[in-house]
Amino acid sequence: MQLCHGGSLESTMNFNIRGTGTLGSGSSASPLVLIDGVEGDMNTLNPNDIENISVLKDASSSSIYGARAAFGVILITTKNGKAGKTHVNYSGNVRFNDGIGIPKMANSYDFATMFNAANVNDGNAPIFNDAYMQNIKDYMDGKLTQSTVANGNVWAKWNEGAYDNVDWFNEFYKSWVPSQEHNLSISGGNEKTQYVLSGNFLGQNGLLRHGKDYMNRYTLNGKITTQLASWAKLTYTTRWTREDYGRPTYMNNLFFHNVARKWPIQPAYDPNGFPMNESEIEQMENGGIQTKNKDFYTNQLAVVFEPIKDWHINLEGTIRTQSDFEHWEVLPVYYWDVNGNQQPMAWGMGDGTYSPGQSRVNEYGYKENYYATNIYTDYSKTFDSGHYFKVLLGFNAEKYSTRSITGQRDGLISPEVPTLNTAVDADIATGGYAHNAVAGFFGRINYTYKDRYMAEINGRYDGSSRFVGDKRWGFFPSFSLGWNIAREAFFEKFGEKSTISTLKLRASWGQLGNTNTDSWYPFYQSMPVGTNYSWIVNGSLPSYSSNPGLVSSLMTWETIQSWDLGLDFALLNNRLTGSVGYFVRKTLDMVGPAPELSSLLGTTVPKVNNCDMKSYGFELELGWRDQIGDFQYGVSFNMSDAQQKITRYPNPSNSLNTYYEGQMLNEIWGYTTIGIAQNDAEMQEHLSKVDQSALGSGWGAGDIMYADLNGDGRVNTGSYTTDDPGDLRVIGNSTPRYNYGFTLDGSWKGFDLRLFFQGIGKRDLWLPGTYFWGTNGGMWQSNVFEEHLDYWTPENPDAYYARPSWTGRNHQTQTGYLQNGAYLRLKNITLGYTLPKAWTQKASMENVRIYISGDNLLTFSHVSSIFDPENIGSLYSDAGKTYPLQRVISVGVNINF
Repeated sequence: MQLCHGGSLESTMNFNIRGTGTLGSGSSASPLVLIDGVEGDMNTLNPNDIENISVLKDASSSSIYGARAAFGVILITTKNGKAGKTHVNYSGNVRFNDGIGIPKMANSYDFATMFNAANVNDGNAPIFNDAYMQNIKDYMDGKLTQSTVANGNVWAKWNEGAYDNVDWFNEFYKSWVPSQEHNLSISGGNEKTQYVLSGNFLGQNGLLRHGKDYMNRYTLNGKITTQLASWAKLTYTTRWTREDYGRPTYMNNLFFHNVARKWPIQPAYDPNGFPMNESEIEQMENGGIQTKNKDFYTNQLAVVFEPIKDWHINLEGTIRTQSDFEHWEVLPVYYWDVNGNQQPMAWGMGDGTYSPGQSRVNEYGYKENYYATNIYTDYSKTFDSGHYFKVLLGFNAEKYSTRSITGQRDGLISPEVPTLNTAVDADIATGGYAHNAVAGFFGRINYTYKDRYMAEINGRYDGSSRFVGDKRWGFFPSFSLGWNIAREAFFEKFGEKSTISTLKLRASWGQLGNTNTDSWYPFYQSMPVGTNYSWIVNGSLPSYSSNPGLVSSLMTWETIQSWDLGLDFALLNNRLTGSVGYFVRKTLDMVGPAPELSSLLGTTVPKVNNCDMKSYGFELELGWRDQIGDFQYGVSFNMSDAQQKITRYPNPSNSLNTYYEGQMLNEIWGYTTIGIAQNDAEMQEHLSKVDQSALGSGWGAGDIMYADLNGDGRVNTGSYTTDDPGDLRVIGNSTPRYNYGFTLDGSWKGFDLRLFFQGIGKRDLWLPGTYFWGTNGGMWQSNVFEEHLDYWTPENPDAYYARPSWTGRNHQTQTGYLQNGAYLRLKNITLGYTLPKAWTQKASMENVRIYISGDNLLTFSHVSSIFDPENIGSLYSDAGKTYPLQRVISVGVNINF
């Protein structure tokens, strides 16, 4: 599982089952999430409403769920009402979040020293002269009270004369931010009708110190089940979720880039106490806000008829509506001159998007309607001889309809009222609508004999609106077999002695289709249109259109073919349980890159089904549960592994610029590091044998020596193909391997304790950019964190980093700085206590439990301490430039009436 947007409040969970499913060149792969049998988004679900979660991994078990189940299914069942007295349940908690994986900036003197070293090492004069360095030191020692000086009518910034000592991560992120959550549910009913109603409020505050980011979520759910007759049952479910998210408009991708390269000498505030020019505090606090409001409404109706015993007819219908509204604004921002007068400044630091004083407002609306119908019937029969049969036939249809509109204007009359009606310039309006649909017929036959032999045969005939002609429909079969050896007569005596109650071998094979192409209309030509063409015609810039791209009538379903072998077991009176399995999944006819045609064609070439990929690995689960006196305890462990290999790809030259046949997905190609030259003589001796000029110049003491692997006397990339990679080799792979987790839990006389650990056993990471190297890509893209201070000097010959440089000569992808991304993290620890019933019943309460819980409190990792091993992505170019993950401590209570 990965988090999109890092640890920000709008982050969503991205996950896969059994590894990456496609290359993403023209299609996507993700598990199908079903909430009470209907496709949904688990990010919108209140966890307290969940009764059960199960995962279907192989094609045979997933086949019944349709065209979007090719990469596994996550089944979420919400709670039902139960016959009996009415139950009222309340749970609530207060939590405190604190950022983790946040680098600590070096102090200003060490920062300036390293910057000087980088500039000198590249043959230039120091950036900060001796007098400047002394001012920095004097300010840190308290001998100077002002952190900057007047530079004309403005305060000096950066290296113009500023010498503050600011840790900008601490300046922008707060610690231990409070949030809260409350849940209330009511359930009950009688033998004929059962119901459950629940509501939830989650109020989360973000880490921002300047400006405010927040997420408020509201949910209201209801479910009622009633027996209409002895042969008919009806279930109606309704769910509503509202998400209100807000943040400064300036908290965009560029903001995370700028924080990483903001020097500590740059003051946050000028000597008069106003936010400093280019500190970006003013933009965060007064530069406008962005709000996102989302509503999700789901209504489900299911009727089950049983005209004769064991024959069921199921009619299910679902309507889900998603309504989104987004507003963002750019408001004029100001800095203050040395006399305390406001002066307009550019809104975006480093991108030049908005000129000083410019304002803008943007409104976006989106609506999605989802319709689903399932009609299926099943009949089962059990014979006295032990034979059991079940036959199922059904039809499924789903349709998505979307519509969006965007309006934008510049030139707000007043920044106090940022609406489209109060802006006057640069009108922009866009919008559109789209729809897609899938339909399928499916069947399943189950056979069981005395729980000893099991067989299942499935077949699907699916159609998709994304394909045309004879490519629209596809047939996808699957089957599975099982043999519970523990039920065999010859095994019974041994099973009794060994206490083995389950020993089941299982195997499956199947195919499913994937229709998730990037385009909903890959077979339609669309003509690009635009406004304000660069030529002036009749005194104005005209609208224009350009040639539509070609389309392919041959694009069709990707076929996901998989097979599994496994063993499930239980022994010692079911105290020890487990399963182990091996799988191979092939994505055949995957949508890949467009064929290369001559540029004389004058338009784009369509993508086609021209790639294959294989995913393979294993899964292991073990569990132990027992009781010793009043002490109940359990231990569970799981591990899975998946690798992907590209078995077909249109790259005849085997260029390393793209995928190639035989490639293991996420390979890292790089050079081999010999070490850091300790003096000029050692480097010159190395250069007398090996020419490293292709990687840089100015080599000397403190620089990296690279290995000449092919023995041609030069270190380079050769032809940059697999046949001639020069001195590049596969030095690692960033695919997470051996994903594992284990849980320890126990309870004793009202106390309960649970610990959940999660980790990755093997992963290689190459982490480029400022976060890892510090001085990288020129002084304006660089910074210095405390970890970067371990750099080579004659006085620090055993340093981790080579000598600083703005160039990339020491920053080539190489073995010496490849990171070990394996880790173990205590994801959660919870300690609870349930009050004795003798106490709670006096207050008319059935059950009261208080608890304290912690998330992400402990991590063991070998990756650079600058990074969090679960948050190495980026919102802007280099690794690490994203919203921090958080550790959480919460205190809560559960009360049942």
